[in-house]
Amino acid sequence: MKRLIISALVATIGIAAAPAVQAGELWRATGLEQPESALLDAPNNRIIVSNIVGNPGDADGNGYLSVLSLDGKIVTQHWTDGMDAPKGLAISGGKLYVADITKVRVVDLASGRLINSIVVPNAVFLNDMTSDQAGRVYVSDMLADTIYRIDGDRPELFVRDAMLASPNGVFADGGRLIVASWGKGIKPDFSTAEPGGLLAIDLASKVVSPLPGAQRFADLDGVVAIGGTIYATAYMTGTLYRYKAGGAPEAVAHFKPGSADIGTDGKSILYVPLMNDGEVAALKLD
Repeated sequence: MKRLIISALVATIGIAAAPAVQAGELWRATGLEQPESALLDAPNNRIIVSNIVGNPGDADGNGYLSVLSLDGKIVTQHWTDGMDAPKGLAISGGKLYVADITKVRVVDLASGRLINSIVVPNAVFLNDMTSDQAGRVYVSDMLADTIYRIDGDRPELFVRDAMLASPNGVFADGGRLIVASWGKGIKPDFSTAEPGGLLAIDLASKVVSPLPGAQRFADLDGVVAIGGTIYATAYMTGTLYRYKAGGAPEAVAHFKPGSADIGTDGKSILYVPLMNDGEVAALKLD
């Protein structure tokens, strides 16, 4: 299953016409290599981007991190090398945590130096990351219906539940973890027998709850929350969705297939990695 899914992901690269500029688009950074995640490092006025550079499941040593300025210019193309297929990013305690297949890489945020590699036992395909208000870090395992928590560089099982249905995006939002599910029954073309949706996990009780009205609507990838609004990307179609409690998911922007783990300034801007285009787009929200 793992090889099937990875091969299908690679096969999606470059399958559609060039995208139009989105309404509200501020800039696009170009020249990246399969950018999967974009994370704002606000105190340092920069955006950190993970570059896969090859098969997303291969431990090939090709992956690296880049640094962008807040206006979308590449400041440092190869800021941190020595990774395999880096994906989700999270910041905690002066460190940057990076999901890298079955490991979580730890990078010194000040220097960009790789300082540790945390092996996550039984991990299959680590994907997105986030950190909560207490500084604990969470990472999704998309192919194991699992989310792990890292506290003090020690990994532990947080939740394993079939209800998570291939959890991809994760975002700590107060006392809950918002999860974007890819869906159930992943097929060779990476579509699903049942598309994913949005869920929430209570950080204290670990209870998993589907978000009302936001189930089985898309194969979701990245997710963030700004106030009471959740934004999520659908990798296969390139659609950006918006969801508010009591409503239904609404498509608010369309990119090429490959929109991945989005970041935000927490106010009005989204950073959207366009993995198949080698670009990151900054989108100003209404």
